[in-house]
Amino acid sequence: MVDTSRASDVAEVLIIGAGASGAVAAKHLAEAGVGVVCLEQGPIVDVGEYSGDKPEWELLAQKRWHANPNVRCLESDYPINTSQTDVDPVMYNAVGGSTILYSAHWHRFTPSDFRVKTQDGVADDWPFAYEDLEPFYDIMDVEMGVSGLAGDPAHPPMTPPPLPPLPIGRTGLKAAEGMHKLGWHWWPGYQAIPSRPYRRLSQCARRGTCKQGCPEQAKGSFDITHWPDAIAHGAKLITGARVREITVDARGRVSGAIYVDRAGVEHRQKAERVIVCANGIGTPRLLLLSASGRYPDGLANSSGLVGKNLMHHPNATVVGCFDEPLDGWMGPFGEAINSKQFYETDTSRGFVRGGKWNVCPTGGPMRAYPKDDQWGAELHRNTRRYMGRSFEWAVSAEDLPLESNRVVLDPELTDSDGVPAPKIRYRVQENTVRILDFNVARMEEAMAASGATEMISNKLVRECGWHLLGTCRMGSNPDCSVVDQWGQSHDVPNLYILDGSVFVTCGSVNPTATICAVALRCVLNMIEVGGERERAT
Repeated sequence: MVDTSRASDVAEVLIIGAGASGAVAAKHLAEAGVGVVCLEQGPIVDVGEYSGDKPEWELLAQKRWHANPNVRCLESDYPINTSQTDVDPVMYNAVGGSTILYSAHWHRFTPSDFRVKTQDGVADDWPFAYEDLEPFYDIMDVEMGVSGLAGDPAHPPMTPPPLPPLPIGRTGLKAAEGMHKLGWHWWPGYQAIPSRPYRRLSQCARRGTCKQGCPEQAKGSFDITHWPDAIAHGAKLITGARVREITVDARGRVSGAIYVDRAGVEHRQKAERVIVCANGIGTPRLLLLSASGRYPDGLANSSGLVGKNLMHHPNATVVGCFDEPLDGWMGPFGEAINSKQFYETDTSRGFVRGGKWNVCPTGGPMRAYPKDDQWGAELHRNTRRYMGRSFEWAVSAEDLPLESNRVVLDPELTDSDGVPAPKIRYRVQENTVRILDFNVARMEEAMAASGATEMISNKLVRECGWHLLGTCRMGSNPDCSVVDQWGQSHDVPNLYILDGSVFVTCGSVNPTATICAVALRCVLNMIEVGGERERAT
């Protein structure tokens, strides 16, 4: 029996997922006077739980604050079958979503990222251009308190971020030294981390522990930046609500959702419209779970593309060790500097598209020397030799869409409520391998030019599935896309998808800024004309 005691009668808009795009949608809809209910399967995380200000933070990162839900195994997590994937997906379920653990890189796509088919003859073009999204990037920069420096020659002119860049520190200076010698591009990082106090956010304390939550509340996670405003304007947020089905009415329109609370009780939330913001794995999972007699292949799946074209940003690293102190543990974690030297296509390299580099700190003694001999006397010796004297160049490679890279429902594995879990089928394609190999070799050159005395390279980081993109792609043709340019389902006119699953291609920069700009563009359009379009459909 379904209990309706926790539900609003009929929400004007039901949002599933309280992460980045869900928070953007909730804030702007609520501020426009729209009645919003949001279902989030995770909790509101108490800032006191974050481990970054605790001496044992690196140990806590091995379990409670691990990014991989299959390792973390919290009540709010669901298991993922990763037996057929080269890359483990990582995510976090909570109010704020995976931004609780993200590094807060805040990069915009470049214009070429929206027209890969036109420019490079592969994949597909987006249904809009960079210029169409630029005003929404500007709004999100202000809402997030982005720190950065305008004038990057690797990008078109842009409105300056609201805050100056964070210090690049000794590691950034050392990395830039090598890039200068080679004549290669570099630029201070763009980050949703304030370089001085900003609205609800504190100034960055530079702990370098961003990936375990920010104890100072100095990182732009959406539980801080957006949800307080959404709730103040009337949005209703229900936590611990694991959605197992989006319901449909006799006309084939969505009518709400059924969810299970943490006591195991089922509830029905009715709604006039539904927006799904459950990430590139959770969203196709939910659409496939919502199959019915009317939609036997899954909700909104007449194209057969729900779950297909999963894109990550496969990641490779080069750690360089130096004979001088570099404060190599200091944050922010995301990047001191970045480089787009090898971002755009140059076919003479043997592949299309490219990668984005960023300089990361190497953290405490468990990470400063990434080798196996970390016990006893070796630990003490390596800590003295490498702690604070190293940094990491990392590259994120563009991942082209392939239908064979996909999310499906596992026939046996379930979550703790008995709901079928997702299974990932993902292989790193040859073009991506070539991007990684090429960029690792160039990062080694950059480290040598900076004076590294030792290097440790990793050509593919297994747990690098931070960016879950492409599994419900947008486009103008219903035969080869799931939603239109406004996030509206081609099949179900009152169903919207606003997370990273709508991406057509993925560039090689961190996608959160683009996820949010796309979501904002869609939501503001929904507020202006969405209801009229649905009635006319």
